[in-house]
Amino acid sequence: MSIQKNSDRKHLDQRVVHMPWFVQQFIDFKRPDLSPSTLLEYIRDYESFFGWLRAEGLSAADSNAGITLLELETLHMDSIVGYRLYLTTRAESANSRVTVSRKLSALRSLFHYLSQIAEDENFYPLLKRNIMAKVEIKRIHKPKDTAAKLKGKILEEEELLEFVGYIYEGYGQDVESNKQAYYSFQQNRERDGCIASLILNSGLRVSEVVNLNIDDLDVNNKLLYVYRKGNNDETFKTPVYFREQAKDDLAQYLSLRQARYKTPKREKALFIALPNGSKEGKRMTKRAIQEMIIKYAKRFGKPYLTVHKLRHSFATDYYLQNDIYKTKEQLGHASTETTEVYAHLTDKTMSEAIERRQDS
Repeated sequence: MSIQKNSDRKHLDQRVVHMPWFVQQFIDFKRPDLSPSTLLEYIRDYESFFGWLRAEGLSAADSNAGITLLELETLHMDSIVGYRLYLTTRAESANSRVTVSRKLSALRSLFHYLSQIAEDENFYPLLKRNIMAKVEIKRIHKPKDTAAKLKGKILEEEELLEFVGYIYEGYGQDVESNKQAYYSFQQNRERDGCIASLILNSGLRVSEVVNLNIDDLDVNNKLLYVYRKGNNDETFKTPVYFREQAKDDLAQYLSLRQARYKTPKREKALFIALPNGSKEGKRMTKRAIQEMIIKYAKRFGKPYLTVHKLRHSFATDYYLQNDIYKTKEQLGHASTETTEVYAHLTDKTMSEAIERRQDS
């Protein structure tokens, strides 16, 4: 089981017991189909909604666990409109349209289960009236819109190699006068360059990089075995190929992984961090990798670049040389609809290529 999935499952089990019994039943119903991460998001969304119901006096419960089916059954449409307004206008942290859509979708899933699938002892639906069936949730994520937001914020063409090269050399020159920053650079540049190179040459998600173990790597065949998002079969790892460019970076990092990071033999993680004052290295965290990429990106002159945009950068470059189905498989997307983003991202590049061919 992946490290992240194990952590999410633990937090899910800790929080679901504070939900009403029918929510616990719904979560159990969904466990075979959805990842612990997704179910944990559901719980957070229900905590928000139930907390709002109690604050507005729409439930007499002292805690979220005390919310009743009858209270959900007798909600008016005005209440749902009010909750939507609360999500979008509350001063302390207004939610984006995407977040509001996700929270309402989570509620729809729960209400649909209670009214259409779950039964009481007399075979009647647990929920006799489903107010959420009246709520229209417009699709927010359109591939073309997502592509428009990404343009100019990812690496293109020669920049993929230039960014990795900057991590190995350029960054050190920029921070040479800062002793602490320069020491950290000297300590970690091979590891950091390797991580960036691997993502830019395979399209791995940051969670997949974090969960990589030494045994998952087959350098000679340019192959990795990873737990892919949405795959609940915890006995199967998906083979993912990486490009030749990452092969030397991996070999260089592996040659110093144990000695430089004081990595104990029991530590299986591929990418290791050695915190200040620690006697042994341990698995890098997701946050550490995210912050590391942002650090280099700002100095490189790409302040919008994040670790996930490295994945987008690879995908855009890969799609130019392959079809949408191969790109979907390489990235581990559930459907080609998600992969369509890269078709829109490459529109400009493709049109320029056509013009160049006409001129030649």
